Amino acid sequence: MAGRRSAAARGAAAGLLAALLALGGCAAPAPGRPASGEIQSLLDRHARALLDRDEAGYLAALDPALVPAARTEFDRLAKIPLGGLSYRVTDVDRTGEGRVTARAELGYRIKGYDSGPATTERVLDLAERDGRWYVTGDRAAEGAPQQLWQQGEVTTVTGRRSLVLGVGQSRERLREIATAADRAVPAVGDAWHGNWAGRIVVLVPSSIEAMGRLLGGPAASYRGIAAVTTGRTGGGPTAPADRVIVNPEAYAVLGAFGRQLVLTHETTHVATRVQTTGATPVWLSEGFADWVAYRGTERTAAQAAPELRRAVLAGHLPAELPDDRAFAFGGDSEALARAYEGGWLACELIADRWGEEKLTAFYRAVGAHPARDGAVEKALREVLDTTPEEFTADWRTYLGERLG
Repeated sequence: MAGRRSAAARGAAAGLLAALLALGGCAAPAPGRPASGEIQSLLDRHARALLDRDEAGYLAALDPALVPAARTEFDRLAKIPLGGLSYRVTDVDRTGEGRVTARAELGYRIKGYDSGPATTERVLDLAERDGRWYVTGDRAAEGAPQQLWQQGEVTTVTGRRSLVLGVGQSRERLREIATAADRAVPAVGDAWHGNWAGRIVVLVPSSIEAMGRLLGGPAASYRGIAAVTTGRTGGGPTAPADRVIVNPEAYAVLGAFGRQLVLTHETTHVATRVQTTGATPVWLSEGFADWVAYRGTERTAAQAAPELRRAVLAGHLPAELPDDRAFAFGGDSEALARAYEGGWLACELIADRWGEEKLTAFYRAVGAHPARDGAVEKALREVLDTTPEEFTADWRTYLGERLG
């Protein structure tokens, strides 16, 4: 299940230039204008102190009331192998005499795993005292996700190809997840020959409610969903880093096969992220991830697509491939299952009839199209030498053959 979450990209050159001019005596902030350059410098020092494990320097930027919680956060972050952490101030508003509220993008990289940062939006309240700024409040922007280390003590398990970070989870459970993730990475690499890191970061919160906070959405939306992958589609190698977030409640009720299936599916989303764009329909991205996950398992279509099989046997053969709305969280679970199963069997059809290389070429061709309109049609014509009408008819026949 792929999440599509991102921060808006805006340059910091203007704020940096203002700071340099002020330091050089060439200009001063206009009366009443928030000093964004000073705030950026403050947050730069704050982030640098964290990376250097300089607790005193880290706490120096904070109002005394924030120090106890910040000291706890400082200790929790010691468990995470950070390779980088930074703030980028995007907006500053004066809220009173000597007080401002700043919006900033927080980005962090995990050493050895992230080529680009994982990002989120923060809102910081600041106060000026005796010519210095201090952070008096720090919270997630509306709709922005919380960070795992803000939810409790972090336990870290390092696999051969994975890093698993958990809160409120036993080390044994995290090791089991790392083992499944380690198996998922080469399985995906065997099916998808693309330029990706070949390793994943998995977050395991304490509950479905905590999972919702990590995703910036209501927990009810993820009930019954065993895992979700975050990241920006089509963003290139510098796009925000992916995280596989496990729903501890739904994942726990799965058997060994189901757990492996879920992590291989989510790892596929990580591997294909650069080639998955706004032109890619959800049936293709989710169907391909399921195709990779089921590949080589010897599961029959009846076993892998029970809900769609029931519909076919009842005479309700779908007229067309599922649209994006069919994959929405929080809806009819049986309809959601049929959408996933239909997408998987569409990819299975391509692999069976045209071959696995054609399936991956089709996926790339769709994602390379500049817009959603015409993307599938063009790829069907150029890669598979067919039309949408012919492919839909072939898919419906295939459903009858495999599930009837």
